[in-house]
Amino acid sequence: MSTTRRKALLLGLAFAATTSTITQPAFAQSATQSLAQESVIETIKQDGVLRIGLSVFKPWSMRDKNGELIGFELDVGRALAEDMGVDVEFIPTAWDGIIPQLVSGNFDVIISGMSITPERNLTVNFSDPYAFSGQTILANKDLTEGLTLEDYNSPDVTFSARRGANPATVIASLFPEAELLLFDEEAAAVQEVLNGNAHATMFAEPAPSIEARRYPDKLHVPFDRTFLATGEGFALRKGDPDALNFFNNWIASRTASGWLKERNDYWFKGDDWQSEVAE
Repeated sequence: MSTTRRKALLLGLAFAATTSTITQPAFAQSATQSLAQESVIETIKQDGVLRIGLSVFKPWSMRDKNGELIGFELDVGRALAEDMGVDVEFIPTAWDGIIPQLVSGNFDVIISGMSITPERNLTVNFSDPYAFSGQTILANKDLTEGLTLEDYNSPDVTFSARRGANPATVIASLFPEAELLLFDEEAAAVQEVLNGNAHATMFAEPAPSIEARRYPDKLHVPFDRTFLATGEGFALRKGDPDALNFFNNWIASRTASGWLKERNDYWFKGDDWQSEVAE
């Protein structure tokens, strides 16, 4: 190879390397900017409203005597929207359809006491936990008198639970021999126990203890035990790192200030709010 051709080849390789060095960061920056522009955070800012999907169950979210939504999730959602400088719209949704509705874009995020599980994580992303709770058994006194925890795992025992909710999964796992009746609403599951059509149900405190105090002659919490204590997170559509980053930072800030604990204690450890809710 001649000296001239060798110099030309070296110059060509140098130019290609230089071009590649310049192009790669520029491409990465362009991709990052495009991803940020597609974030639901940008949609929320542009629309001026944060749309939150939730399922109604005490004390996460419920209707007061005027039919307005109140509860822990409502406090969280309103504070989140206020910090974002936007309005908030709450969209009540049946629990067994709430994830498909999120994926379909019917709201921006789920804030509804949703436990973080690997199965759900295959479909949606979760923020860091903003609350922690476990499941407690609520039972019919007459039907379960003298039963041990092991006795509940029997074909002669019937549980009721809300369809698609975490307690239904826990019941099926811990008491596989028992019959399990599924309902669209938690209230219906409780009513089955109250009517004596089911021996017990299971859901997050403080609701079981509240129901036991409400009907002391018929219902009780038979075991001082919480099952499958898990963290609850915001659920959002996959592929949105900006939204995940923002929600995580918001939760960290509100946790550090003590606000999340104060609101959680109000709704889950106190009963001042019960006068606002119809019996």
